[in-house]
Amino acid sequence: MIGLRPAGKAAVVLAYLLVVTTTGARGVTAGAISPPPRGAGFSYQIGGAFAPAPGTAIVDRDRHDPPAPGAYGICYVNAFQAQPNQIGWWRRHHAALLLRRHGRPVIDRSWHEQLLDTSTPPKRRAIAAIEATWVRGCARDGYRAVEPDNLDSWQRSRGALTRTDNLGLAQLLVERAHGAGLAIAQKNTVEVAGAARRMGFDFAIAEECQPYHECDRYRRAYGDRVIEIEYLDNGGEASFQRACRLRGDQISLVLRDRDVRPSGRPGFLERRCR
Repeated sequence: MIGLRPAGKAAVVLAYLLVVTTTGARGVTAGAISPPPRGAGFSYQIGGAFAPAPGTAIVDRDRHDPPAPGAYGICYVNAFQAQPNQIGWWRRHHAALLLRRHGRPVIDRSWHEQLLDTSTPPKRRAIAAIEATWVRGCARDGYRAVEPDNLDSWQRSRGALTRTDNLGLAQLLVERAHGAGLAIAQKNTVEVAGAARRMGFDFAIAEECQPYHECDRYRRAYGDRVIEIEYLDNGGEASFQRACRLRGDQISLVLRDRDVRPSGRPGFLERRCR
């Protein structure tokens, strides 16, 4: 230990306890939790990591990729659904946590992901325990925040889940993220923005809020702690330019291709207002 004066055994034990209880695994104090810088250049890289463009201060990547050096890193976690390449793992190890209705898997057809079953407190705790290991991994890798996706999965559950079910898991994830020293983002689902902010979400990541007229609702809950992602195939160039005129000098705002391809791949698009 550093800076201990010669003292009795009790004093040494007390000093050790103070260090353990005020720092995390990487020496980050609880007070060090902070959301991304307001209005900074943002790169959304959940489809594959690539070298950020000059002026990028925030980079969002999948939890399996390392954070971008020198940038504020956000770690993407699919928290409410099982990605296609992970459904087999869930079925082998945690089949009871995958959502079924009338014996049939409930699938998000847009992304071919099976929903996780948040319908009971024991299942929510079990899911949170699994995902807490992912969150701690993000922290160990050097990420500063976590982005748990698909908060709105109850809307695709064919009546098997409720908003309350998913907010129950969300509350557990807020606690796990903060316990690991990470900020946590509300991803989409504007109808729960006020409740999510009150339960401890630190900032919002809003996809396509311009064409759906939702941006002001996110900002009422989070102020300028909003990252906006627009897609060219929904609203087009005119919609993106309007978003830039309204908010581009106040929040982080980026235009991306729908599949969030890495730079250099056919169809890649990433552009900021400035």
